[in-house]
Amino acid sequence: MDNTWLRIIGALLVIISCSGLGFFMAAQWNEHLRTVEKLRKMIFLLKGEIVYANSPLTEAFERTGRKAGGEIGILFESVSERLSGQQGETFYTVWQEEIDKLPREVCLSKEDKQNLKGLGEHLGYLDMDMQERNILLYLEQLDLTIGYLRKHKQEKSRLYTSLGIMGGLFLTIVMY
Repeated sequence: MDNTWLRIIGALLVIISCSGLGFFMAAQWNEHLRTVEKLRKMIFLLKGEIVYANSPLTEAFERTGRKAGGEIGILFESVSERLSGQQGETFYTVWQEEIDKLPREVCLSKEDKQNLKGLGEHLGYLDMDMQERNILLYLEQLDLTIGYLRKHKQEKSRLYTSLGIMGGLFLTIVMY
C-alpha cells in the first residue's frame, strides 16, 4: 500500500515538474518579445538623442539608459561610462564588449545580440545622416523580429505548455 502512494506522488511530481518546464518556456518566449520591444523603444530614444538633440554618443547613451532603466538601460549607461573614460578604445569595441557582458536574464537570442552589435559598427564615426539610416535599418530588423515573435506567440505558448504536460504524462506512463 505504501509503495502505491509513493508511485502516485512520484508520478504527480513528474507531471507537475514537466508542466512547469513547459510554462517556463512559454514565459521565456513572452519575455523575449517584451525585451525586444523595450530595445526598440530605447533605439528610438537613442535616435532622437543623436539626430534631433545632436548629442554626442556618450550623452546620448547616458540619457537613453537613464530613461529606460532595467538591464538594457544599464548596458547603455555602462557604454556611456566607458566612452567618457576613454582609453583609446573604439566605440565598436566598447559596444561589443558590453553586449557580451549582458546577463542571461536579458532574453535576447544570439541573432538579436549579433544584430545589436552590428548597430554599433557604424555609430559614432559616420555623418549624422548615415547614423540615422543605420539606426532606421536596425529598427526595421527589430520590427521584423517583433512581428515574428507576436505572430507565433500564442502558437508557441500553447506548444510549450502542451508539450510540458504531455511529456510529464508520457514519462509517468513509461516509468510505470
